[in-house]
Amino acid sequence: MDGILFGGASPALTTINKTCKSLSPFSHPLSRNHFTFNTGTNKYYSLRISPHKVESSRGKSRDDVAFRGDAAYEAERLGLDAEARQSMAEASEREAADATNPRAWKWTIRKRVWDAMEANNVARFPRPVHHRIPNFVGASAAANKLSELDVFRASKCVKVNPDSPQKQVRLLTLEGGKTLLTPQPRLRTGFFSIVELHMLTPSTLNEACTSVGVAKYGRPIGLDEKIKVDLIVIGSVAVDPNTGARLGKGEGFAELEYGMLRYMGAIDDSTPVVTSVHDQQLVDDIPVEKLLIHDVPVDIICTPTQVIFTRTQIPKPQGIYWDKLSPEKLGQIRVLRELKRKIEQETGQKLPSGSSEKLPPTCQRRR
Repeated sequence: MDGILFGGASPALTTINKTCKSLSPFSHPLSRNHFTFNTGTNKYYSLRISPHKVESSRGKSRDDVAFRGDAAYEAERLGLDAEARQSMAEASEREAADATNPRAWKWTIRKRVWDAMEANNVARFPRPVHHRIPNFVGASAAANKLSELDVFRASKCVKVNPDSPQKQVRLLTLEGGKTLLTPQPRLRTGFFSIVELHMLTPSTLNEACTSVGVAKYGRPIGLDEKIKVDLIVIGSVAVDPNTGARLGKGEGFAELEYGMLRYMGAIDDSTPVVTSVHDQQLVDDIPVEKLLIHDVPVDIICTPTQVIFTRTQIPKPQGIYWDKLSPEKLGQIRVLRELKRKIEQETGQKLPSGSSEKLPPTCQRRR
């Protein structure tokens, strides 16, 4: 199947509907290798990948063209992301049912928020929003409020998460002439990439705000890069405006990204952390005393209707907490393995590791 997915010489590479040349996030994973896509005009197209052929359909008409490697990678990525969410759903059910699990209460709050967003129809594509940083009605309005903050206006380099509801924040960052620092989703294909306006054209600006576009147009950086990040924008599932306590979707990548930036010296305790969420993601029952040492609090919350300064008193993480990092997670993220090896070589001491865990699948870019 590699020939199809990553640009090999399979004859299947010659067939796909021309309207799928620039794929948006899928609407429904029908199976591991069968997806439907929304082209942005409320028209849906089908893509089926098999070891021998790629089939696409659009009602009664069809126009076959060369299948692009980027599109194939994106299709496989979306399929594996669907598997990842299913795996997270199963893990969340196990943990929520275990009263002794220190993370059980987090899943209770997450599920309540996800359910409410769907029930009240404030969720936006991709749906359902469960086990995602949820996209929401008014995400652009929240992003616009964020862009009016003094800390944003004064920033030269802004780190923004790669999720759908923060796409407008990434666009406003670039349009404002600022350096955009963004990670690859789940750190699956590397570390962070830097994107700047001079690297783009008007026709590639919007694509550069997507995860595929960042990989395509951005400049990858390593842990030895000398940068200063002036502002961190982070996605959330739930956030408490009274304390600044925040819950993500449960995989811990935002915390890892924050810890690595601390290690690099790119941020410190004074670096503002901002999140953009829907008003229905505001909660008042996150128990601060139950937060873990690596949980990242937020200083400012932007919703479509308001800006909240939390004045959080929750300590920010000071780096990477290796004793919280499972061997499986470490094995999944190359940059962390390299950093661990470097630190152990320099200190002559073996770093601790966390408990074992079952991880969801990821998609590796092989080209």
